[in-house]
Amino acid sequence: MLKSHHNHKRRKSVSVLRTSGVAAATSLLVALAAGAAFAQALPAAQDNHPAVKSGLQSEAATILTLQKAIDLALDSNLDLAVARREIEATQGQVIQGQARPNPELAYSLEDQRAATRTQSVQINLPVEMGGKRAARIAAAERGRDIAVEELNVRRIEIRAAVVAAFFETLAAQERVALALDSVDLARKVTDAVAKRVAAGKVSPVEESKARVAEAGVRVELAQAQSELRNARGRLASLLGANPPRFTLVAGNIEALPPVPSFDSVQQRLSVSPILRRAQLEMERRRSLVDLERSKRVPDVTFSLGVKRSNELQRDQLLFGVSVPLPLFDRNQGNLLEALKREDKARDELQALNVRVGTEVMQARERLDAIRREVEVLQRDVLPGAKSAYDAATIGFENGKFNFLEVLDAQRTYFAAKSQYLKALAEAHRAAADIDRVLGDSTPNADKPSNQE
Repeated sequence: MLKSHHNHKRRKSVSVLRTSGVAAATSLLVALAAGAAFAQALPAAQDNHPAVKSGLQSEAATILTLQKAIDLALDSNLDLAVARREIEATQGQVIQGQARPNPELAYSLEDQRAATRTQSVQINLPVEMGGKRAARIAAAERGRDIAVEELNVRRIEIRAAVVAAFFETLAAQERVALALDSVDLARKVTDAVAKRVAAGKVSPVEESKARVAEAGVRVELAQAQSELRNARGRLASLLGANPPRFTLVAGNIEALPPVPSFDSVQQRLSVSPILRRAQLEMERRRSLVDLERSKRVPDVTFSLGVKRSNELQRDQLLFGVSVPLPLFDRNQGNLLEALKREDKARDELQALNVRVGTEVMQARERLDAIRREVEVLQRDVLPGAKSAYDAATIGFENGKFNFLEVLDAQRTYFAAKSQYLKALAEAHRAAADIDRVLGDSTPNADKPSNQE
């Protein structure tokens, strides 16, 4: 009798468990549908991603390498087109600066009576004095040099931005692949727990915990996929393609850039494109000072012509020289403004030198610290976390560990791997910040190339 009552209670609990299992399955299907919706437009992370292994790359997939991304950005970026237009415009200033003053043709008529009428025709030729033309040409040429250097600066900035965005996208791909592996493992653990529950070896609560943990991993997958879409969008905007025209980015994110030495930083800083642009601006201001100073010297106008008198019935030669007297306007206001703007450009150069030097050293220290962090993660954290996770998984399969221990080991390993990927991306960003200020150390790396 007692045994029959016990079997009845057991059948009732199994019925309740099945009812809750239906509700959990419904929630799981909703989560799976959301994860599938997030994953529809996303590529695989690397060539070893399951999507690539299954042959999806044959569907017109475009693999973007770092060099190809740089080439596309330098060929299609609109900021570079704007800078090139500025160079063309400043060339017009140089041409105009080389022009000399136009001569003047003058005609005069005296007396309306034909018998005593006098007519004269003359040409007035102004001659610039004090080196005005040379100073004007020098100022225009410095303006053109600034435009050329501005193009170089923009090219280097775009290249650095592409490098940072490329490795950010590459790290996001790896995080998506990591999240997919996590979901796959969580699903396997859930299936194993479900089998144990069915066999009566563990409590049904363990299966509920497993399904909740699996849903949490799927949420992390959706977040990783969202970060990947954002990273791909930022990279595509630099390439002038929106939406992105590539499916995968391919590269070695673990190939970290070296930390430049102090001597190398100081040497490259002395020829930094940003500082070079500021130096050219100061030289242009100095040329403008010379131009305003030359305007204090009055120009001379020479006149040559012929005068015809009807009363005398003969032609007379006319020759004249005119010079303005600088009694009231000696261009003192414009000269003072030019001098103060030269001082301003000099102060800006000094301030920029300090700011750029500090920025570069901070980026260098950040790169050095990140490299040390990556070494610790590679040497100690990741192997230990992976070993603990593998041991917990094997022990769970053999019944030595419970599900919570496996879940804790899994979270520890994937958190360490995610931190490792973020550190790698940050290292490449720090190196790109250094190159943005100092210029890329690779010869011709900032110039468009058709080679990958």
